Amino acid sequence: MGTVAFLFSGQGDQFAGMGKELLVRPEAAAVFKTCDALRPGTSDLCLKGPEEALKQTVNTQPCLFAYEMAAAACLLSDGVKPSDAAGFSLGEVSAAVLAGVFSLEDGFRAVCERARLMQKAGEGKQMSMAAVLKLPAETVQELSGAFPEIWPVNFNCPGQTTVSGDAQQMKKFIIRVREAGGRAVMLRVSGAFHSPVMTPAAEAFRKVLSEVAVREPEVRLWSDKTGREYGKGSETIRETLAGQIDHPVLFESMIRDMCAKGVETFVEVGPGRTLTHMVQRICPEKRAVHYTDYKGE
Repeated sequence: MGTVAFLFSGQGDQFAGMGKELLVRPEAAAVFKTCDALRPGTSDLCLKGPEEALKQTVNTQPCLFAYEMAAAACLLSDGVKPSDAAGFSLGEVSAAVLAGVFSLEDGFRAVCERARLMQKAGEGKQMSMAAVLKLPAETVQELSGAFPEIWPVNFNCPGQTTVSGDAQQMKKFIIRVREAGGRAVMLRVSGAFHSPVMTPAAEAFRKVLSEVAVREPEVRLWSDKTGREYGKGSETIRETLAGQIDHPVLFESMIRDMCAKGVETFVEVGPGRTLTHMVQRICPEKRAVHYTDYKGE
């Protein structure tokens, strides 16, 4: 039997109404109750929106975390035992909680601070993000080199690289993308994530994590900053997770290494199917499914 990895989603897949199907399960309801006790209104925002509020980073991250941990609780209750955990950006905190690095409460508090700091880092700046399709990552890096405030930040899968940066420069960059034969899709986020713009948030988050109890992972935990398995030691874990905020997401490299280390099935734990589709592009020989479709081995 092959090993199973839980993959937790990042920002962009959120939508008003997410979680409605989970709340019929007591395991999920308990997770939402815990999050609501620490941050009142979290479950209501998941269920009712409005969309404009839900897409604000300070709200998006706590809501996605609550949803993901509720869905994971249901999977665990159903007897699904992952050997590996990973996430995309925000989802890496969810993965760390699943792996036992943080308690649910500490993980949620950390996410709330992460969201606040990342939103603050982008305030007063006109920033945006776009997924560049149909072009190799090398071409995207070349094109972005002509724009001092456009950075390739998410290396997702073959033919898909996300860039962050100044909103005005982004418009000109997208024209260059089209001229090169590519296509750009604007993302539903409110900041230039994983770019140097986020360095103040990364530095502040290091201080947040220094006050959080950290344990060694109980399953293999993977970093999208390094594209490899987490190193040992609480300080290494804290530094890797904080540094992730202002460094590129090496999702494709991480998935390839997970496949090479024996992962056979990837189960996306989140409201959308973005990661499922990317894994299918990266390692088509492996099984990748959304958690609602996962029926075990």
